Order: sequence, then structure tokens, then C-alpha cells
Amino acid sequence: MRWKQIDTMTCSIARTLSIVGDRWTMLIVRDVFLGIRRFEGIQRDLRLSPHRLSDRLRKLVRKGVLRRVAYEKRPPRFEYRLTEKGIDLYPLIVAMIGWGDRWMAGSHGVPVELVHRPCGHSIKPQLICPTCKSKIEVRDMSARPGSALKGRRLPGQQSSEAGTTFHEEEERRDDSKAQL
Repeated sequence: MRWKQIDTMTCSIARTLSIVGDRWTMLIVRDVFLGIRRFEGIQRDLRLSPHRLSDRLRKLVRKGVLRRVAYEKRPPRFEYRLTEKGIDLYPLIVAMIGWGDRWMAGSHGVPVELVHRPCGHSIKPQLICPTCKSKIEVRDMSARPGSALKGRRLPGQQSSEAGTTFHEEEERRDDSKAQL
């Protein structure tokens, strides 16, 4: 399969990556979340060529993540605003911040703190089960085919079991190492 066909896969991750999966796009979305909405500001922050930035912005507008909003009529000038679809990328941005803070922060510490405005405290977001309110841990989760995969198995699923846990492959690797 070619990269340009990734949006045809029956996979939400693949379809998401078809829109935001290149190295510049998420940085552009990050900038818009931070309030940098004009072409010149984004270009200055990312030091991206005008052609590449124009290409990414056009795609984000075409895919409904951003919308162009005129802020000046003469000459016509535009800024980029997040749509509802774009705002829904916030948890992805926050997850990437959390991973980067844990694994990629330099000796000076984290570059950005997320602050919950109502209480003013710095936070580290967590996944919480909406039903039981427990913290979601990978070892407590499993995956099962959704309606788009009705009657089919998930990739890597051995049988018609109800769900595959996310850490089964890790356990299989550990078991095979123990046998050596």
C-alpha cells in the first residue's frame, strides 16, 4: 500500500495519519492552538518554506481541520482558525506533549506546562474511564472489532476471542525470551 492510499484502510489511526501524519502538520496545529494563526507567524515559528506551509495549510483547510478567516479586506489577508474537527485534536496534542515530556525532555526540563485555567494549576493529563472513573492503564485495556470490522478479526488476533489486550504482544516477546 502506498502512503497516499492510507486513508482507504479500515483503521482510525491510518485515516487520522492521512491528515495529520507528516512532521509539519501537527506542529502547525500546535501553533494554532498556541494562538499563532497567521501565515507569517507560523512560518516565522517553524522556519518552514512558504510553499511547504501553504501546502499543509491548504490540506488542513480542505480536510476541515482549519478554516481561513479574513482579518483584513485591503489587501485581503487571512488567518487560520481551528474547526470543531481541529479542536478535537487537542487530546492528541496533549498526549504527544506527555510522551515528549517523559521521554524527550532535555536537561532543562519540560518546555511547556499545561495549566487548567479554572483552578490555575499545572496538570499532567490522564486517561480516565468515563463509566467507572478509574485511570486507564494499558494492561487493563483490550480491543475488539467495531462495527466497521463486523465478522472480521483485528490484525494480530489469533482466534475469535472477544478482545485482544494491548500488551499481549509484549507478553509473547517476554515469554519467548524466557524460553531462551
